[in-house]
Amino acid sequence: MELDFNIPTQLQQLISAEQAHHYNIIPFEQHNGTLVFKTDNQQQDLASELQIIFGKEIQLIDETKETIQKYLTLNYRQQTNNQRSSELHFSEDFLLNIIHEAKSLGSSDIHFEVFEEQSRIRFRIDGKLLERYLIPQSEYPTYVNRIKILSELDISEKRLPQDGRINIKNEQEEFDIRVSVLPTLHGEKIVLRLLSKDTTAIELDTLGFTIQELKRYKESIKNPNGIILISGPTGSGKTTTLYATLKLLNTADTNILTIEDPIEYTLEGINQVQLKENIGLDFASTLRTFLRQDPDIIMVGEIRDAATANMAIRAALTGHLVLSTIHTNSAWATISRLVDMGVPPFLIASTLNVSVAQRLVRKLCNQCKKKEQVRLELFPEGFSVKDTLKYHYAAQGCQECYHTGYSGRKAIYEIIPITKELTRQIKDNVLEIDDYLHQNNIETIKVNALKLIQSGETSIEEVYSLLTN
Repeated sequence: MELDFNIPTQLQQLISAEQAHHYNIIPFEQHNGTLVFKTDNQQQDLASELQIIFGKEIQLIDETKETIQKYLTLNYRQQTNNQRSSELHFSEDFLLNIIHEAKSLGSSDIHFEVFEEQSRIRFRIDGKLLERYLIPQSEYPTYVNRIKILSELDISEKRLPQDGRINIKNEQEEFDIRVSVLPTLHGEKIVLRLLSKDTTAIELDTLGFTIQELKRYKESIKNPNGIILISGPTGSGKTTTLYATLKLLNTADTNILTIEDPIEYTLEGINQVQLKENIGLDFASTLRTFLRQDPDIIMVGEIRDAATANMAIRAALTGHLVLSTIHTNSAWATISRLVDMGVPPFLIASTLNVSVAQRLVRKLCNQCKKKEQVRLELFPEGFSVKDTLKYHYAAQGCQECYHTGYSGRKAIYEIIPITKELTRQIKDNVLEIDDYLHQNNIETIKVNALKLIQSGETSIEEVYSLLTN
């Protein structure tokens, strides 16, 4: 029978990652005051030492070195700094411990969740949620109140959603945390979004553009006026692309203003405004004020409604370069989304410079990915596989990738510069432009996803949903 290397959270949190790696032990079960560990550690007095540490009877089961190593890499990720893991019970510094642990593991979000029988903490790493801790049900409200106090929220308000912010600053780094509190059936769910202030690694050249796409995009942003729109679902890296663009455009002779919710990175030399809808500081009203601030470039965090869309169009018509994001499934669908918001097609045609769609996909681990022959059943129903695609790579899992099969993520793009021909298509409200894209060698997200499969950078499973469009 094949071993299940996933340790239940109740057992996993009995020991810290440091203890697991130091002693080469894996918690196996707990009963009648006895802790049972699997180990390949032949140290004679190991049981006695563990008994002193945990204050319980210890039983050891011999296991192979390879098996223990797999358990360790899958369940006890080692942190990249010396911060200790959080304690299981509430303490004044518990939140900082959890935040630093999540940050060191490359997590983007921390979820605090409460249910009828239990409460838990999950980390989002490489786009996937991993359960990290179970916490005592009786202590969950204390956790909630501590987070609310740190983010300056109302601890007495438990019926309405609240949003706040925490700033973390120590000797090594400084970063912000966006706090979102949501009332649920059994209590309040909290999500902490970790926002790095470090923009040194954000460069257009390293985001995932192909050489041709990068050339097209850079040409489009050279225009002194017009609109640049980036579309995609939440968490697809749109904001990172916007910041990389602003970083390139940020020169001493340019006045750049941004309105964001939230401000995810701080950029030197750029005037950034935090959205505050509760006091009337929304996208549309701030854009109106921006036009009186003599801007060259304006960045709007997101076009959510007709008022914001119309103000962005107005700003572009009066000689400004406007950058923003919008939620659509493809670059061309952005046009119909703006029309649905009430923007006349002729205004879209005269102001839109480029429409970009993007997704984030996990990259296969180079150490363990396995080459396999392509089988038709791996693809969505009705999908036609080209003859050139004979092999693909599948995720396996090893020590290097914590047995996930993946390591890191990459953005894939669909970039449509608005040419004179497309301007006519927009005015005529033409919805189908597949022939135009093919004739002009403009690759869709679907085509780029297939290229990543072919090059072995990602798996069919990872981009499956992109192949159905």
